[in-house]
Parts: sequence; C-alpha cells; structure tokens
Amino acid sequence: MATYKKRGYKPKTVKEKDTEIEIDEQDSTTAEIFNTLDETASKTEDFVAANQKYIFIIIGVVAALVLGYLGYKELVAKPAQIEASNDMFQAKKHFNDAVSGVSSDSLYNLALNGSGGKFGMLDIIKEHSGTQTANLANYYAGMSYLNLKKYKEAVSHLDDFKSDDQILAPMAKGAIGDAFVQLNQNEEALKYYIEAANMRANEYSACTFLYKAGVIALDLGKPKEALGFFNRIKAEYPKSAEAANAEVFIGKAQAMTN
Repeated sequence: MATYKKRGYKPKTVKEKDTEIEIDEQDSTTAEIFNTLDETASKTEDFVAANQKYIFIIIGVVAALVLGYLGYKELVAKPAQIEASNDMFQAKKHFNDAVSGVSSDSLYNLALNGSGGKFGMLDIIKEHSGTQTANLANYYAGMSYLNLKKYKEAVSHLDDFKSDDQILAPMAKGAIGDAFVQLNQNEEALKYYIEAANMRANEYSACTFLYKAGVIALDLGKPKEALGFFNRIKAEYPKSAEAANAEVFIGKAQAMTN
C-alpha cells in the first residue's frame, strides 16, 4: 500500500529530533520549577493564614521595641547627656586649671568634689550614671587621684573608664600602669604599659608606654622582653625622643642577657 506524503514534507534529521527533545525537557523542567514555586507560595499563604495572629503580635513587638528605643534615645538619653555635660562644666574647668599647675592639689580636689554648689566628678559619676559624661568623669577622677597620690582610687576609676578614643584610651591604661608602679606592683604595671602601647600605633602614646614597659621589664629582670620594647621604639618610632634614649637601655638589656 502506498504511503501518502504531504507536499513539502521533509523527514526530520537526528539533530532536529535531539533539539526537540532538549526543548521538551527544558519545558518540562521549567514547568516543574513553576509548580514547585506555586506549591511553596501556597504553603506560605497557608502558614500566614494559620499564624496570622502571632505574626501580627511579633511585628507589633518589634515595632514597639524600635519605637521605644528611639523614644528613649531622644526623650531620655539625649536630655540626660546634655544635663550631665552642663553639670560637669565647672569640674572640668578645675581639672584643666590643675593640669596647668596653678594650686594643682586644691584644684584636683575641687575637680573631684565640686565647689560653690556645683558638681564634682564624683557627683557626676553618681548622679549621671550610665551617660557618656559619667564615663568620662571616671577618667578625670582617676587622673585627679593619680596626681593627688591616691593610687588605689586612681586605679579604680581609670579601670571603670571605657573608650575607643585615640588618645584617652591608651592614656588611661598607661596611667593605671603609673599607679601600680607607685604601689610597688611592677608586674601589674608592666601588663598595663604593654596594653597601653599596643592600643594605638601613634608616636604620642605608643612609644611612651613601650619605653616605660622596657624600663620596668629591666627592673623586673626581664632583659629579653625589655630589649623587644626598646627595639620596637627604634624600628617603629625612630624620630621620637624615646628612640634617642632607647640606645642606652638596649646596651643595658644586651649586657644583662649575656
């Protein structure tokens, strides 16, 4: 029996058949993906519908927390900080005048305890606890006590001071080291000098406390450790005043190691 062929019909090549198969497979894969997405969306809708009450509660709690934080920051924390800064103005002036060297002991005492009905640093710490100003007051109180030779009180307040400031942070740690030297606790002093030196890589504080660490290390009979500190000064801060004096101590440390 003869087979009828349509006019213009051409048998498909193997390549064309393979292409059709690939297209069919792609269409099938795409359909599966969309079906999966539809199922996932449907499950999500079912979950939301079933837990709508709890979702709204969670959203409400989060919104309340955010609004509460913003409200606290603007209505409580900010005004408290402004008030604390105003209250510390006179005490800070006494401290700055004491640093200038005019009747320093009495001025450090005024900075700590206040005068003329104005707050001192100790009042700021107590009355404005939790503010940045109270934290800063710990630094001023610690430095005041250090200059008044009340070293235990100095350590206490300086240790309470927390800061990322480039200058004040290492200065506070180094001052604790100074206080421990005066208390004849050189091991503790060395620990704080090293911490202060490593906090910030600057010529103002780092080389100063590396130098002090080196001197104390020699005093403790740790010449190799001391040599490391003095060599760091020469390598990292060659133009500093400490670098010029480091040579003498390097010679002393080398002699002690031989």
